[in-house]
Formats: sequence, structure tokens, C-alpha cells
Amino acid sequence: MAKASVLTPQAEDFPRWYQDVINKAELADNGPVRGTMVIRPYGYGLWERMQQEMDARIKAAGARNAYFPLLLPQSHMAKEAEHVEGFAPELAVVTHGGGKQLEEPAVIRPTSEMIINEYFAKWVQSYRDLPLLINQWANVVRWEMRTRAFLRTSEFLWQEGHTAHATREDARDYAALIHREVYGDFMINFLAMDVVLGRKTAAERFAGAINTLTLEGMMRDGKALQMGTSHELGQNFARAFDTRFLSRDGSRELVWQTSWGTSTRMVGGLIMSHGDDNGLRVPPRLAPVQAVVLAVKDDPAVLETVRQVAAALTEAGVRCEIDDHGDVPFGRRAVDWELKGVPVRVEIGPRDVANGSAMLARRIPGGKEPVALDALPKLLPGLLEEDQALLLRQSRERREASTADVRTVEEAVEAAAAGGWARIPWALLGPEGEARLAEDAVSVRCLVAEDGSVPESEDAPGTVAVVGRAY
Repeated sequence: MAKASVLTPQAEDFPRWYQDVINKAELADNGPVRGTMVIRPYGYGLWERMQQEMDARIKAAGARNAYFPLLLPQSHMAKEAEHVEGFAPELAVVTHGGGKQLEEPAVIRPTSEMIINEYFAKWVQSYRDLPLLINQWANVVRWEMRTRAFLRTSEFLWQEGHTAHATREDARDYAALIHREVYGDFMINFLAMDVVLGRKTAAERFAGAINTLTLEGMMRDGKALQMGTSHELGQNFARAFDTRFLSRDGSRELVWQTSWGTSTRMVGGLIMSHGDDNGLRVPPRLAPVQAVVLAVKDDPAVLETVRQVAAALTEAGVRCEIDDHGDVPFGRRAVDWELKGVPVRVEIGPRDVANGSAMLARRIPGGKEPVALDALPKLLPGLLEEDQALLLRQSRERREASTADVRTVEEAVEAAAAGGWARIPWALLGPEGEARLAEDAVSVRCLVAEDGSVPESEDAPGTVAVVGRAY
């Protein structure tokens, strides 16, 4: 178990606090190669829960999982120039294998558009093969110069979806479906993060795409984190790989494509969105362990009661773990679970057994209260849902309180410098204003309509730019 110790306060040094949480909540360690990380079991448990929930949503949207090779010939990277140019500085290249120099260097995938499109060109022959909806859970390598665990590492885990469609409209609608119904619903209703759904400007668009949809979360220090993206690729890759299909009228047509992805960056977003000076606060729907039942003392009656309570909670659908480590001081164990952000602790000692009660500690709203043992199975599921809703409400209220409506670039920069976001009419900002913001390390995170929906285009009347500093 992690040693109980005080975290660096967020207000004092937010980056140090973030690293403290990762270390002391036993989420990850630095890997042996600079910029890589070892994800420890508790951190991987969070990612596994994210995977499971996301995978179900992706499959409900019609996509099926596949796997493509990690290595691809370097020559393949030249087929789509704009895309490759966007990734060129981050490429890792294998030049030797089996003790010999390779005839052609192999690139470790920074993303899989190139390799997947090679096979899409083979698999798509007719309109009957469309839409082709593929998802991959994999690792990718992007040789980052400045790294931070979960947020920006040289190797990370993700899912990447790739699809081919008969029409531009079908591709557009599918990219929007993934953006809204898969990613948006997951982040808002599962991660309890009130992300903003919008479209990227041309300057921020994914290399090779004709439109990029994004989900932006506000972290507790006021910075933005891009949590996921869904791209309309148009026919750029189809043209490069000659991916054509025989249409219903007998003509040979290029497909229209999308790609979309989320990654272990979501774990970093979880930490920075919900964590406090005592560590993590994990949304109950996500939490691998929703309730830990702690034996205060190594006493036979206490241990038996702990086992009975855990069994009853499990029967009630609560994901439970027993902590009966009597050789470790109770205070240290309680702090360890608080650091890990487990939503509920049920603490049982000899006096509690005698009284037929337990001390219930709630991590998300805070506080402790005695509760009858036989009331716990009915009580906890409802409390966990209350806590899930509280985290989402806090996320929304924090973002709204830290977002200013402004009319000038200077006011937008001031808002970002003060630790928040700004909303400014895109008609007043435009590409020139976006470039001026960049001089102060402020970017347009996304464009939204006045009502908060996603605008049809940058030129749509009433389009608003959401700007801020970002990770």
C-alpha cells in the first residue's frame, strides 16, 4: 500500500500535485525509456473500466474491433503528404532487425490511417461493402519532447476508429454520432466531466481532415484538455490509396472516411478534473472499487462482519473490496483509500459490531456518519448515484464560473491568464485573432453555436470561439 503522506496543495503547485497523486495513489511509474510509463494495477483498472464502457458504446454504434500491425514500411507514410507532415516530428523509426540493417526502415505507428487505408482499399469493392466500420484498441508511439504521465507520453494506449462510407453525408453523420452519442455521452454520464462539444478551427484541425469535432474539458487549474476527437477525412486518404467502390449505378466512386479516437489521456483528465488536495475522487460509475469495507481491528467478530457486509453489498450490485490488513495501522489504510478516491469507505470496529452499525465515509461530498449494517445494501446504490451527479454538477459549475464572455483578443488573453476560459464571437476573432492568441500561448479550443450546439461550419451565424490555455 502507498505510504500515507500529504499531497502538495493544488493552489501551491498544480503540476506537482498531479504528479503526487499519480505516485501516491499508485497509478503509474516512469518507464525505462524516457517519456514512457508503466501503468500500475489501480491505474490500469481505471483504464479497463473506461475501455469496457467505451467498447460497448462503439459496438452499439455499429463498429467492430480489429487489429492492425504496429510497424509499417516508411514508404507508406508518403502516400498522404499533409497527414504525414503533421506527424513527421513525432515518428519513431526502426532501422535494424535481427541484427541487420533493414532494407526499408519501418515506422512505429503514430496512428493507423496509413496501414488501415491500405486494407480498406482491398476490402471495399462494392456499395454492399459500405459502410465499413472498424475500431482498434492498441498502443501508438509519438516521440514527444516534453512528457507528463497520462497526458503526453511517447507511448500511450488508445482506441482508434476508422470508417468508409458511400457519401459525404453518411460520413459526416457518423463522425457526429461518435462525437455526440459515444464520446459525449461517455464523458458526461460516465466520467462525470461536463465537456464542451465543438468543432476545431482550420488551424487546429487534424492533419488530412476536412473537419474535426472535439470534446474539451476544463481542469481544476482552468486549463483545457482535449479529451477526444472525431474527424471527417473527406476523400483525402481514399484518393491516396485509390479506395473506390462500385456504386448502385455502376460507376466507380471514391469512399468518404472518418477516424476518431480517445486515449489514456482520459485518466489524466479524470485526475485533474475531479481530484482535490486529498487525492483522487473517482466517479462511482467508473470506479473499479465503489466501496471498500475496512476492518478497524484484527478481531474475529469484526472480520466476520466485514465479510458479511461485503457479500451483501456485492449482492446489491456494489463493486466491493475488503481491507482486513490488521498489521497496517487503520489511519494509514484510510488515507490510502482516500488517495485512491474510492467513493465509499465502510469502517467496522468492535464497537460497531456491538451496535450493529458501521461508520460510512463518503469521499466525494466528504463527511462520515454511522449507518445500521442492515441498511447499507439498500442505501449505498442510491448514495453512489448522488455522488456521480454531484461530480458532474461541480464540473459544470466550475467551468461556467471560470468562463468569461469577452469581445477582444486582449480580454480573452486576460481571462486565460486568470486561470479560465473565454467565449468570443468568431466573427470578431477569426484566423487573424487566433494567430494573435497563439502568441500568448492561448488557443481556440473549439467553436460552438450560441446555444452550445456544434455549428455546421466556421461561417455559421452566431458561432462562438471557446479559448484558453491547454495541456
